[in-house]
Amino acid sequence: MKSKIELLDTTLRDGAQAVGISFSDCDKSCILSLLDSIGINLIESGVSNPKDREFLSNTKNAKLVSFGATCRKDFVPAQDEGLNSLVNAETSTVCIFGKSCAEQARRVLGVSAERNLQIIRQSVEYLKSKGKRVIFDAEHFFDAYFQDRHYALSALRAAFESGADTLVLCDTNGGTLPQRVYDATKETVCEFANSPHSPVIGIHAHNDCAMAVACTLAAVDAGARHVQGTFLGFGERCGNANLSSVIANLHFKTEFETDCDVKNLTAAARKIAEICNVKLPEDMPYVGAAAFAHKAGMHVDAVLKDERSFEHIPPSQVGNEHRLILSEVSGKSAVSEKLQSLFPHIERQHPKTKEILNEIKNLEKDGFQFDTADASFALLAERILEVYQPSFKLVRYSIHASQPDGTSTAEVCIDVDGVVTSVTENGNGPVNALDKALRGALIKHYPQIADMCLEDYKVRVVDFAAATGAMVRVLITSSDGKDSWTTVGVSRDIIEASWFALRDSFEYKLTGRRKFL
Repeated sequence: MKSKIELLDTTLRDGAQAVGISFSDCDKSCILSLLDSIGINLIESGVSNPKDREFLSNTKNAKLVSFGATCRKDFVPAQDEGLNSLVNAETSTVCIFGKSCAEQARRVLGVSAERNLQIIRQSVEYLKSKGKRVIFDAEHFFDAYFQDRHYALSALRAAFESGADTLVLCDTNGGTLPQRVYDATKETVCEFANSPHSPVIGIHAHNDCAMAVACTLAAVDAGARHVQGTFLGFGERCGNANLSSVIANLHFKTEFETDCDVKNLTAAARKIAEICNVKLPEDMPYVGAAAFAHKAGMHVDAVLKDERSFEHIPPSQVGNEHRLILSEVSGKSAVSEKLQSLFPHIERQHPKTKEILNEIKNLEKDGFQFDTADASFALLAERILEVYQPSFKLVRYSIHASQPDGTSTAEVCIDVDGVVTSVTENGNGPVNALDKALRGALIKHYPQIADMCLEDYKVRVVDFAAATGAMVRVLITSSDGKDSWTTVGVSRDIIEASWFALRDSFEYKLTGRRKFL
């Protein structure tokens, strides 16, 4: 039977310290619900400001953990506002951080090494007297341990002897390598192994050396049974240990287990990213859109024959899926698989497969990119297979120069089954005006595009040497609330490139195609 690891998620506290992150109470409530549903044991929030106190006071979730510091140097615990906020937060578990480094205590807190230990003892004793489970985060533990092992362990012992239930070793600066984390954690576990009612040892790693997940796993291997991190890894500076990766690694790669439902990791990660208004990195292990993506022709061919050849776990086990990426390095196997997903009746060795592959390679020489533009590939395949039926034909479009206030005017004239429609619209720049004019003309014939919106617009210069006359690539991601799709356009004229991508975006919606692979 696997040993159980307790998880504490600090997305709502440490994660909130990341640049660009600010949670509303509604955001916090949604994230709490998601973390709870995935199986996280403890969910931490700060109580250091009125916004957090109000949020906690309105929450009765037993898994919530209130967070704060040890008592201030010139106060006794009963008179310390911070500690009393923890007492009054109505959470059964509290987490406090204190200095485990004598030098930090002197320089930052302005207290002696002995007074720092006294502060730790008094703070823990006070919280325990109020019936709280106390988690003690030993700040700067690893730096302190390799500076002055005796004092670092004394800080832990001061907390433990005063009643702390869990002692967390914090790599506060994120600068400790996994082997040193393992060594220090192993020795710490041994130090307390013979104590009556041995404390649970935990790990809190930061990612300043891109080692937070590795350090966390090293600590667990050394005996830590409590893990702290943020679900997507974001936090102050370079972030915290990414719990989505930690959870999956523990489940699939070790003899340890958590209470988490790993099959919902991907769905939870994407929902939390959306709530936080951050783009989930495509290459994030296990849960990213490219975590199981294959581009090289030989790789695609191998994966289609045996997924284990280039996938360390089946992606479905974490709620993800594999993707086959089309590019100049793709082979016939990738194109065949894509075609089968679009046209199930097509034979895998259809004679048009090679023609489509050659066209992709020729277009990519000109700057096209189909890595993510699946919708444009679908339309390209339809054209070559001679099954493409355009929903509209362009008669003309024109763009008028931007006005002093930044607005532009676009006219789009289209032909739908012999009916010519012309619409003129103003917009914030030429592309926005073009989008609005095309949308205005189409909606008169196709009301179903009313729920369609442009989600993302990217421009990339393809050949920098040509300067302002360079070929540009435009990628547009659109959504109708149910599905999203990406199209690509390339030209030396940015407006024309945008037109190609816009045209394909609407055409893909109108063909009734859905996202594939």
